[in-house]
Amino acid sequence: MTETRLADLSAFAETLADMARTLARQHFRKTFAFERKADESPVTAADKAIESALRTAIEERYPEHGIFGEETGRTGSQDRVWVLDPIDGTKSFITGMPLFGTLIAFVEGGATRLGAIEMPALGERWIAVEGRTTMNGAPARTSGCTQLADARVFTTSPDYFVGEDWPRFDRVSRLAAMRRYGADCYQYALLASGFCDLVIETGLQPYDYMALGPVIEGAGGVMTDWEGRALSLDCDGRVIAAATPALHEAALAELWR
Repeated sequence: MTETRLADLSAFAETLADMARTLARQHFRKTFAFERKADESPVTAADKAIESALRTAIEERYPEHGIFGEETGRTGSQDRVWVLDPIDGTKSFITGMPLFGTLIAFVEGGATRLGAIEMPALGERWIAVEGRTTMNGAPARTSGCTQLADARVFTTSPDYFVGEDWPRFDRVSRLAAMRRYGADCYQYALLASGFCDLVIETGLQPYDYMALGPVIEGAGGVMTDWEGRALSLDCDGRVIAAATPALHEAALAELWR
C-alpha cells in the first residue's frame, strides 16, 4: 500500500469516527428504547443510525470497497472491506455508561491495515495505521508488563464464557494482580495506553475485534485468538490481547494448562 493511499484511508477513517461521535452524542442518555435481535442482543436507533451513515459515506468515497457491519451484514468486495461496529457496548450505551465505542477497521487481502477505537462520550480516539498507534494524536504504548502475577486483567463479562472457557479464564485471572469487568472495547484502548495489561474474551464477532488488533499491536502489544493465531474474519471469537509477547505467551500457556 502506498504512503499516499494509506494517508487517504487514515484521514477517511478519522472522518468516519467524527461522524460516529456526533451521532452517538445526539442519542446518548436520550435514547432508551431498544429492540432484541435474533441472538437476543440489544440494538438501538443509535446503532442503526451510525452504521447507516458510515455505510453511506464509504459507498460514496470508495464504491469499490466492501462493508461488513454488525447491523446490516456484509456486502461488496471480499478483498477490501471496511468492518464496522457502530456501538460496541450497546448495553453500556442503554444504561448510560460512557464506556461504549465505535470500531472501524479496513481489511485488505486478509490483513487489517487500519483500526480505530472511537469513544464518543469520552472524547477519546485510538487509531492505528501500519504499525503505529496514537491516542488523540499522541503516541500510545502498552505497559511493558511481562509477568502474569503483575498483570491487570480485563474481560467484559463472565456471562459470555461458555463451557470450559470460564474455568480457563478464571484460572488465568486468579494468577494475575487484579481482574476487572465491564469495559467493552474500552479495555483494549486502556491496554494500548498502559492502564491494563491483559484482555481475554470469547464469543466475539469480526466487527467486535478486527479494529482492535492493529491498535494493540501498534502500541507494542500482541493480540491473537486463543490458539495464538493472527486475527482474521474467520476466527472463532475467542481472543487474547497482552501488553508484551512474554505476557501473551505466559497467559496462553496457562489458558491451556
